[in-house]
Amino acid sequence: MEAIVKEYDAKIDAKKRITLRGSSYDYYHVIEFPNGRIELEPRVLVEPFEISEDTLRMVDASMDNLKKGKASKPIDLSSFAE
Repeated sequence: MEAIVKEYDAKIDAKKRITLRGSSYDYYHVIEFPNGRIELEPRVLVEPFEISEDTLRMVDASMDNLKKGKASKPIDLSSFAE
């Protein structure tokens, strides 16, 4: 079992909101259960179209190999067709 970092009671305001005191994250995934329990899981949002430097290097190396003729034979994927 994980150690408790913070514990407090909160009240839902008129707009059905709860304030998280001293929250470490800006975004949370919320799961609400029928018994009233609410579970918050921290989320770190990333740019959706951001490609890492490692991936870009790998793509560049692959393109260089393709231009030099260093490529495998085509793969037959017909067995996967429906």
